[in-house]
Amino acid sequence: MNKKVEMNEWNPEQYLQFKSERTQPAIDLVSRINISNPRSIIDIGCGPGNSTQILVNRWPDSEVVGLDNSTTMIVKARNDYPEQKWIVANAKNIDPNSKYDLIFSNATLQWVPHHETLLPKLFDCVNLGGALAVQIPRFKNMPINMAIETVANYDKWKNYTKGCEELFTLEDMDFYYEILNKLAIGVELWETSYFHILNSQESVIDFIRTTGLKPYLDRLPSDEMKSEFEQEVLTECKKYYKLQSDGKVLFPFDRLFFIGYK
Repeated sequence: MNKKVEMNEWNPEQYLQFKSERTQPAIDLVSRINISNPRSIIDIGCGPGNSTQILVNRWPDSEVVGLDNSTTMIVKARNDYPEQKWIVANAKNIDPNSKYDLIFSNATLQWVPHHETLLPKLFDCVNLGGALAVQIPRFKNMPINMAIETVANYDKWKNYTKGCEELFTLEDMDFYYEILNKLAIGVELWETSYFHILNSQESVIDFIRTTGLKPYLDRLPSDEMKSEFEQEVLTECKKYYKLQSDGKVLFPFDRLFFIGYK
């Protein structure tokens, strides 16, 4: 059971249950990008295409390409936005000879290891006058991740879930500054905490089922085990996410942003 951790295919419908919450960081990142009329844009980790459409809406005359390593996500994107160009590929395997005025990535690079080599590789593909713009969830530092890791370390689960935490890559702001400062002529970095108003504590599990919880669920061999694992995570997360007076739950979600200009 200690084999290499691999993730199963993504579920676009489940992912889009929280479309507004997942798209807002892309809107915020796009609004901060200070380049005019980029001719070529690639959205790395485009998912079902919701973030790609934000790019299209801001720069309608640009050639915008969506890239994702999930076939199911790309199928959904092609069905919903057939006029766009979509590619099934892994971000770490981007063609070093390809060049773009804007390389954009919203909530994807956490799944790609070795940012110390990945970011320079991506920046090499940016044209002069262009930018690399990235948002990464600070999931590792959030209480919900503590809840997941607590349950994952229970004796009955740890042989299944061993190594799952290694799938998520996040460095501190100093790390990203030092890399970008050596490459870019201008750097912007910031953090935002989004307070999502969810209908219940169970909704916290619904929110992360297709993201932070996914690697753990993928390792469990039966639906019954997946359900039991989720319930135990829910019990833990109730310690951190209390009900408000109206029965709803505030779910703070922290995200790290940076832009490097070339």
